[in-house]
Amino acid sequence: MAKFGRLVRSGLGRAKYHRGNGGASNDEPASVATSDTASLASSHSIEAGARVLTSSRLEELEADRLTWTQIRACLIAGAGFFTDAYDLFIINIVANMLAYVYYREPTLPKNWDLAVKVATQVGTLVGQLVFGWMGDRFGRQRIYGFELMIIIIGTIMSAFSASAVHGFNVLTTLTIMRFVVGFGVGGDYPLSATITSEYASTRLRGAMTAAIFAMQGFGILASAIVSAIVIVAFKSAIEDDIDNLDLAWRLCLGIGAIPGIITVYFRLTMKETPRYQKEQARRQQALDDAQRATEALEKGPKALKSPLLSEKAPSIDDPEPASLPCAPEGSDSGGSSPPGSHQPSTNFPNEKGQTSTTSSPTAAAVASAAPVAPTGNENYWSEFAAHYRQWRYLKTLLACSGCWFCLDVAFYGINLNNGIILNAIGYSSNTSPYESLHKQSIGNIIVNLMGTVPGYWLTVFTIEKLGRKTIQAGGFFILVVLFTILGFAYHPILDASVALFIVFFTLAQLFSNFGPNTTTFVYPSEVFPTRFRSTSHGISAASGKLGAIVAQAGFSQLKDIGGKDAFVPHLLEIFALFMLIGFGLTFLLPETKGRTLEEINGEE
Repeated sequence: MAKFGRLVRSGLGRAKYHRGNGGASNDEPASVATSDTASLASSHSIEAGARVLTSSRLEELEADRLTWTQIRACLIAGAGFFTDAYDLFIINIVANMLAYVYYREPTLPKNWDLAVKVATQVGTLVGQLVFGWMGDRFGRQRIYGFELMIIIIGTIMSAFSASAVHGFNVLTTLTIMRFVVGFGVGGDYPLSATITSEYASTRLRGAMTAAIFAMQGFGILASAIVSAIVIVAFKSAIEDDIDNLDLAWRLCLGIGAIPGIITVYFRLTMKETPRYQKEQARRQQALDDAQRATEALEKGPKALKSPLLSEKAPSIDDPEPASLPCAPEGSDSGGSSPPGSHQPSTNFPNEKGQTSTTSSPTAAAVASAAPVAPTGNENYWSEFAAHYRQWRYLKTLLACSGCWFCLDVAFYGINLNNGIILNAIGYSSNTSPYESLHKQSIGNIIVNLMGTVPGYWLTVFTIEKLGRKTIQAGGFFILVVLFTILGFAYHPILDASVALFIVFFTLAQLFSNFGPNTTTFVYPSEVFPTRFRSTSHGISAASGKLGAIVAQAGFSQLKDIGGKDAFVPHLLEIFALFMLIGFGLTFLLPETKGRTLEEINGEE
């Protein structure tokens, strides 16, 4: 078997060599040479043409100027993330509205509070894994937009949640619909990150990927602004009858579908990324080469003399293929017109800038050919497992996943419970339902304007100067300090000034986003090979959502230990510990600034 394997590789190597030189064997009749060479020429004219077009698109994207294709990709992906963030974080204020409507309390019972908030995170986790794999299996473009359609449907259904089924109350229906919304949101993470990264030039890749994620900041801010506007618009109605909040929370949720509806068409019509096309074309060529070599071996000695392999048929006793004159791996090749052929020739430059001549009546159609279909995915998971059995690759996946997990424990623990924290520090408690909700929404606007949005965009403007690793490690370290202060000095700070606590709280938001919240999204779009990029990003992101689920479950179940909201300071201390772990894991990651995706992943 070992010798047979060498024979196959030998044949494959010779096939590449002779395709590169375009020679036909002098030992075969002209008709055989003509038939085989014409078939090879026809096949490789299309393959070479596809590679030329893909390479030219990559060269265009790597240009110093920002192209319209790149701008369009950012706008389309960014609009989706705006929608995602709005839908994820509007539940922060909606949960309190639900509490007033159905329980006449400022907060929901802890089990229902956990259910409506964590359902979205569970759905997001599942969506990240499923759509991440689908992005590699079927192509980014083929499924991009369907996740947004799921978000739109789930958002509209959430707004119309009702007790339509016996035994189901409004909160049960809402919880189910929030899972659906989360499933769609989860798909957006690996697809948008991968598409943006693969469309971006090396010089702008980090900034472009960070920019689409920064739209989350505007989405979070929009959720606070919309809730404030709705609450003010319903002021008299709320004061007359608190049940009027039932319409208010439905409006807050339903408005989230509007940006998604505007964006979905552009996602569905977006082109496949050139890097994914190049990877699929490379895999198709490798499969075709192996198949032709194997078929030639099976036909016996006569077939082995064909121009596909060599003038001399390889023997079982031949030396290893390494000693044979083979074309370099990944080099372009083309056939030459067989003797007596009158087919028109088409020239395609190969990857070294040389020109080879191919003969094919279909070569002219290459320019308008459809994107390369997904290829060779039958063994995807075995290849995936083989790749990550190597420690140098597994280490990167574990570091990306671990950093994202640690970050989201604190990020979602804080952001999904802003209202509870503001109540706990006395900012919006002991007031009427209208005053309480209005103060919460205004407090959220202040925190987002001063901390969340600036943090995202500081990363966008500095990531190509400071680097990913510096921003992530620095952000984690500062968060360790801030959460330690907020936790251990919780009561002294509140005794001094509620405003001082909000300042520290806002700084935590600033350095979450000018720090690991953005870079944990950027890193997985760069440090994994094209073949596994979407799946690996999905796994990393799902690890983050697992952290969010742990945080929400812990926050809801632990916050009242020792009395109402008495355990909140200790939760902040726990957040500091997770930030410290994330800080350490960051040093397992490489710096990717200024390096091409192919260089980072050894795909050149």
